[in-house]
Amino acid sequence: MLFHEIYSTYFQTVAKILTEAVDHPLTSGEIDSIVREYAFDESTLNIPESLGIAHWKLLKEDGTTILKKKPTMPLTILQKRWINAVALDPRIRLFTDHPVTFPDVEPLFLPEDISVFDQYLDGDPYEDAGYIQNFRLILDGIRYQYPIQITVTNRHGKRITTKTIPEYLEYSEKDDKFRLIGTGSRLGNTINLGRITSCEKCESQKGEKVGKRNLPRPRKVIFELVDDRNALERVLMHFAHFEKQVEKIEDQKYQVTLHYEKEDETEILIRVLSFGPMLRVVKPAAFIHLIKDRLSEQKSCGL
Repeated sequence: MLFHEIYSTYFQTVAKILTEAVDHPLTSGEIDSIVREYAFDESTLNIPESLGIAHWKLLKEDGTTILKKKPTMPLTILQKRWINAVALDPRIRLFTDHPVTFPDVEPLFLPEDISVFDQYLDGDPYEDAGYIQNFRLILDGIRYQYPIQITVTNRHGKRITTKTIPEYLEYSEKDDKFRLIGTGSRLGNTINLGRITSCEKCESQKGEKVGKRNLPRPRKVIFELVDDRNALERVLMHFAHFEKQVEKIEDQKYQVTLHYEKEDETEILIRVLSFGPMLRVVKPAAFIHLIKDRLSEQKSCGL
């Protein structure tokens, strides 16, 4: 609970109240003020009352506390083991060279204890020094909002250099890849970090501007499936991070409308094809032509 973004709030708030109460008696108004600052408005209904004599018996009626020293929240053995396990994840090195660890306890689990199914095996090279350097510079650019110049290698092996203002990073668990979402690049709003061969901070020049954000190009594809061998559940998991609508059209037969951006079209195409005859694309015609072209390319490569 102490690591939870929401539930840890209550622990932190109570600790703050008791810390202040050790220094001086607190009025009800001061307690409510602390609760509103560190917790939620509705928490004023239960935290102050719970701290009193009737429940937790940590605050006296005069606003002082029974504690003699300011409270601390040391980590439990379980929490230390969890941190040690997380520190073994190679993605941790993207953020720091010296992750926090506790040598006095064993990790809660090891990387080899985790079996990830339905994930591509060509994830980003998280332990590559160049990738780590690019990641950290992009992260710094996001934090301080300055333009960067990147060089990428496209799928044809051609090197392209462009400038962008990084906005945020997104991670695909299925692809095991990070993507940069930025403004002004002629390559589009989304760039795969794994394709970036070099990255550097742009030195601002008078009159130089980074292009405007590319307008979104929404697309959708409609396909039908028969819910045999949990096909529907697998499809929903496969496309979990995309907006979609599912409609039952017959017994065990469903129609799925999937919404995506034009930049993700190749990824969507590959994922749809991975289901083989389980899915039948019905609209739009342009997407059906993409499937036919892709299958023709695969067939020619096999000859």
